[in-house]
Amino acid sequence: MEATSTDNRKGITVVIPNYNGIRFLGDCLEALGRQEEGTPPYSILVVDNGSEDGSLALLAESFPEVEVEALPENTGFCHAVNVGIRRAKTPYVILLNNDTRVYPGFVKGLFQAMEREKDAFSVSARMLLWDDTERMDDGGDRYCVLGWAYARGKGRPASRFDQPCQVFSACGGAAIYRKNIFEEIGYFDESHFAYLEDLDVGWRARIHGYRSFYEPSAQVVHFGSASSGSRYNPWKTSLASANNIYVVGKNMPLLQWLWNLPFLVVGFGAKFLFFCHKGMGITYLQGLWKGFGKLFSREGRKQKVRFRFRFLGNYLAIQGQLYLNTLRFLKKT
Repeated sequence: MEATSTDNRKGITVVIPNYNGIRFLGDCLEALGRQEEGTPPYSILVVDNGSEDGSLALLAESFPEVEVEALPENTGFCHAVNVGIRRAKTPYVILLNNDTRVYPGFVKGLFQAMEREKDAFSVSARMLLWDDTERMDDGGDRYCVLGWAYARGKGRPASRFDQPCQVFSACGGAAIYRKNIFEEIGYFDESHFAYLEDLDVGWRARIHGYRSFYEPSAQVVHFGSASSGSRYNPWKTSLASANNIYVVGKNMPLLQWLWNLPFLVVGFGAKFLFFCHKGMGITYLQGLWKGFGKLFSREGRKQKVRFRFRFLGNYLAIQGQLYLNTLRFLKKT
């Protein structure tokens, strides 16, 4: 691989969190090193979460040019990427999952989108399914009034998602971020550990008046659920449901929370029935209970986004997005 050296004034740091990802890590790094001509300067930093599968040996032997931050244990996605973002000395940071394979225009596409959208906090890449690259895995994330976060375009033909657009938040599996905005809005909330942390930070950015976008020229194929093992499993269901409660409670002022309560009851009720069908209804309810505990814990209260009247217009715009994204979900657009 031939990643270019980084000019700190213009460059990009690609941060790859890794936990026992040796199965994918080599292909990920090799593809990242094959970027097209005209790509801005970038460097690669792998933050390893206490892997025990030989990942560190692979990096040392086959990718000596890649920077490595080796953590002693698995501290979760959020802590790992925060370590990487803080270590980066560049104005832009790309977060990339280890179970991905990027296309040659990936870095350049994300960079150009950020340069074009001056109020952008983040830009999400065009993520394609690993086993069917003609279909979408994620085209940016949306959040709706029912309390559901969903990947735009999931499972649909990729040809229908060939135009840049604004999204609610970027998918942290393959996205670029403006580093200095983290200093203003806060970094990834490590109480999440994993799941919905990218929605949370994108939501906070929207409260502060920044936007997130989708850029189709930056393409990447994504295996998906490489760390958790499957799309639906008890560990993931419990953690994601807890974070569903947490992300609503911490980002909505009380009045907005009460306004949306009837919709949230319907949405969480529907999810409960869905997970009952999967044989994990009790697990889902236990996760919701843990979410309330997390929200009202000392750390949760500390992470609560305090309402500021000067952001009232942004809150109203977010509420409009919640309604609009519900209609988009129902219409499958």
